[in-house]
Amino acid sequence: MAAIRWYHIIDLGNGIVTPGQEDCAAKLGMLGMPASLAGRTVLDIGAWDGFYSFEAERRGAARVVATDSFCWDGGGWGTRAGFDLAREVLQSRVEDRWMNVSDLSPDHPGVFDLVLFLGVLYHLEDQLPALRRVASVTGEQLILETVCDWIGTPQPAVAFYPGSELGGDPTNWWGANPAAVEAMLRVAGFRKVVLHYLQPLPLRLGIAVSAAWRKKQSFRSRLRQGRAVFHAWK
Repeated sequence: MAAIRWYHIIDLGNGIVTPGQEDCAAKLGMLGMPASLAGRTVLDIGAWDGFYSFEAERRGAARVVATDSFCWDGGGWGTRAGFDLAREVLQSRVEDRWMNVSDLSPDHPGVFDLVLFLGVLYHLEDQLPALRRVASVTGEQLILETVCDWIGTPQPAVAFYPGSELGGDPTNWWGANPAAVEAMLRVAGFRKVVLHYLQPLPLRLGIAVSAAWRKKQSFRSRLRQGRAVFHAWK
């Protein structure tokens, strides 16, 4: 485990916890994943180390498929090693498909009751075509988590990051505001869209102060950014 660069903090049992960067368990309440997934099928797009795939299985999902490409290919600083090790240790039945978002279709990997699309959208150059692909494999509900920008602007608006303006990461491309994300989801084919969670102003304020103090980003630009979760239904 120590030889792997983890992103997800995963409890592997027997007091062993992966040394990741994201406390996924703490994030579950924000996401609003159903407490019981008994009998349902789940697709986790951009699974990385697989915490949410394994959590869906733990909540009783009849079938869980994890997909990834960028992280599993080693294109970023992550690899697939964490997912493989966690699946083995947890004795999980989660299936895997090595594929890009652009490869998703009702034929492969199929259509699923619940689709998880967490922390992926803002990394994609072509967001609307990607959401159409996601919609094509969503049978009932989508849970989407993403970075938003221009928070507070009522009309749809999108910030473009041609370099490493967002978090110093050149793989971050777009920051759509909540109105734009909702509009894109509807255009992609979802009949109902709800903004389930938006990072509250006091939290964004604290992050903006810290970013400005560390000279990572201007206070004003960081204040208008935050994480959001959308629930959408076909």
